[in-house]
Amino acid sequence: MSKYILVIDEGTTSTRAIAFDHELTPVFIAQEEIPLSFPQEGWVEQDAEQIWSRSILVCKRVIRDCGGADQIAAIAITNQRETTLMWDRETGDPFGPAIIWQDRRTSAACQAMKDAGQEKTVQALSGLLIDPYFSATKIRWILENFPAAAKAVEQERAAFGTVDSYLLARLTTGSEHATDVTNASRTALMDLSASSWSRHLCDLFDVPWSVLPSIGPSGGEFGVTDKRIFGKAIPVLSMIGDQQAALVGHACTQKGDAKITYGTGAFLVANTGMDIPVSGHRLLATSAFQAQGKANWALEGSIFNAGTVVKWLRDELGLISQAADTEAMAAELTSNGGVYFVPAFTGLGAPHWKPDARGQITGLSRGTRAAHIVRAGLEASAYQTLDLLTAFEKDGCPVDVLRVDGGMAANDWLMQFLADITQKTVERPVHGEMTALGAAVLAAGELGWMSLGDWRDARKIGAVFEPRMSDSERDNLVNGWNQAISRAI
Repeated sequence: MSKYILVIDEGTTSTRAIAFDHELTPVFIAQEEIPLSFPQEGWVEQDAEQIWSRSILVCKRVIRDCGGADQIAAIAITNQRETTLMWDRETGDPFGPAIIWQDRRTSAACQAMKDAGQEKTVQALSGLLIDPYFSATKIRWILENFPAAAKAVEQERAAFGTVDSYLLARLTTGSEHATDVTNASRTALMDLSASSWSRHLCDLFDVPWSVLPSIGPSGGEFGVTDKRIFGKAIPVLSMIGDQQAALVGHACTQKGDAKITYGTGAFLVANTGMDIPVSGHRLLATSAFQAQGKANWALEGSIFNAGTVVKWLRDELGLISQAADTEAMAAELTSNGGVYFVPAFTGLGAPHWKPDARGQITGLSRGTRAAHIVRAGLEASAYQTLDLLTAFEKDGCPVDVLRVDGGMAANDWLMQFLADITQKTVERPVHGEMTALGAAVLAAGELGWMSLGDWRDARKIGAVFEPRMSDSERDNLVNGWNQAISRAI
């Protein structure tokens, strides 16, 4: 009997392969960085071939550690969402780079659509707002700027996909062109209520129908890999966007459950059960997951820059040598010294949605030290989370407990500050691999290893942080943040 589920966890800055055993414990892992490039102001790209080649590289390492391909029962894929690729169906060759979810090159096109009064229609059908974040305007940009892609559309050879769909196509040597409902729901082209592509939205964004993949549930049969890749044909039994995968990983499988993942960005997602949410405060309605006969929906708020702040402090400013340094530097200070950092490197996400806003550090004085700037960078994630929670509550979706994961969740100082600022209980799981874990849970369900209900019962909490800051101190800090964010906007 095959022992492991192999998860491909393709993120914004790296790709990983993780093998999970029957109890869904991660046992083997391999990781490779995939560099981002910034060819122009607001542009963010990755080499599409590197996404493929490095994903396969880490898979082969883990398969070797598992004892060979015969030990792999299934493959699951979870991925950075909204990132947009187009390729030739016949050769698999990509048309240009992958345009990353953070990319803002289509800001002008989005603004023109807003000015034309089209956002209400888009939100009503897709649950999303008009923003460069989503895939639809990226597809149109590729077709307008890569003649080979436009010609391939005429010949019905062009394929569009988010990263999951691209990897699936390459794994199956072009025999499968599919995506799951969570990734499809992030394109601004899917009719949310029908879980199918919308002719009206495709016409609105001028996206050819022929380039779209088929849409399936998050847990299901997506095809089998070409046996030449790993030495054995392996079924692909789940595909799910990374934030929805983390929701499943946290066992947020019932209405009212919520999690926030602090990765490159930060994403707060609350399960709304069988009710498709309607936001009046610029949050997003999206698919939570579809698997094992369940179709759950979610409300989401997106922070564009979280972990990128720590990376920037390290790589561009040289204020830290490693991410772990931030915890001690923040803790050594008795206060933030009046310093606030609005990390709008690529605009502001929910609930502001200001793609042209740019980052600011305010409140500098002669007494400001490197530690103040580092601390302000950490604090920004907590303040932005508070902004999201406030919008969630106004939309009738209050969150009582924050289940956290991602690289920044390992920072005890930040997690305590998060609890203090949001006045919420913060729960951190025993294992940090929530994104890959969620994809594994769905594949395990298809294999008959474990149901969603079983997983909910098996969830383990590693650490709990309770609010302990005084109301007056909190109010002063939040007022300072509100002033800083107003200046940035």
